Amino acid sequence: MNLTEKVTALPLSPGVYLMKDSLGHIIYVGKAKQLKKRVQSYFYNSKGHSPKVKQLVRNIRDLEFILTDTEFEAFMLECQLIKEIKPMYNRKMKNPMAYSYIAIRSNEAYRKLEVTYDFNEDGQNLHFGPYTSRSTVERAVQGIKESQRILCSSPHARTSHCLNHSLGLCIGMCAGGEALEKYNEIIDKIIALLNGTDMSILSDLERRMNEAAERFDFETAAKYRDLTGAVSSLIQKEKVIGFTEENKNIVVLEPMDEGTLKLILIKGSRILFRTRMDTTPLDIQQLHSCIQSAISDHFKNQPLEAPVEISRHKLDEAQIIYSHLKSCSGSYLIIPEEWLSEENPANLDQAVDGLLKSLF
Repeated sequence: MNLTEKVTALPLSPGVYLMKDSLGHIIYVGKAKQLKKRVQSYFYNSKGHSPKVKQLVRNIRDLEFILTDTEFEAFMLECQLIKEIKPMYNRKMKNPMAYSYIAIRSNEAYRKLEVTYDFNEDGQNLHFGPYTSRSTVERAVQGIKESQRILCSSPHARTSHCLNHSLGLCIGMCAGGEALEKYNEIIDKIIALLNGTDMSILSDLERRMNEAAERFDFETAAKYRDLTGAVSSLIQKEKVIGFTEENKNIVVLEPMDEGTLKLILIKGSRILFRTRMDTTPLDIQQLHSCIQSAISDHFKNQPLEAPVEISRHKLDEAQIIYSHLKSCSGSYLIIPEEWLSEENPANLDQAVDGLLKSLF
């Protein structure tokens, strides 16, 4: 079967596709909710493709695919295969230096807000991230500095104001005094923003956007709209990292069709167990018993772990899991550790009951 025939014969099902070159090497791994439509899109309407995608397509000579029960499993399998195989075009299409951090550096005359590729845990500096889009991080940090007027053009503290102070972009912390106290308050607010405990900076940006729109200054409104989106993405990423660092016990129950459910048990960012459940021969109590037994069997056998540090290598899985839970077509539960050790599993029993009721 040639490549054209293979593409035509692909099913409209979730799964992962593996593109190969003339030597049989896997050069690209992708995922799809509907394999046939996604793979066909590479070969049709190619005018809109980026140069990297066009180059990829010129080198495709064969393909394989792996079917999954759900789109979520396709996402997770793609992530796993990319890390194992390291296909050439996955690397080309994703900058290997794309993982960035926001650093609050305290080892100078006053704290500095910077974007960096390096995570240097020396006890003096705070770090947030990793973030996958360097451009988004840089846009957000630059916008925060401008909007809070801390865009100092002097690299070192001195006794006179910098040029940006005369342009209204710097409150004057470079000259010390009261301005430096104000600057430290702003830095504390930025730290609180990234920690998700103080949204006042984000609210201020939204207010400026609305005010610009009301006076029909649409260029300024668009600027603040884009900046608000960039800052919101940083906060979202910190939520993802915080959620996954807690190493939660997660139960996902997702309908596949009228008579089948998919049960997935996740520990942090790791899938422990997955199974199809045929609901046709089972009543609600039998389903309840099967799910509760699976939860007890698989989560109880896991050793207690401290909160995990989310490295750049775990970030993709963390993002997939977090995004899926927030937009899941099924339902999910978070199981506290104490529920697993209770002699009377009343809390777990009620939680599973609620999970099933949300689907039936």
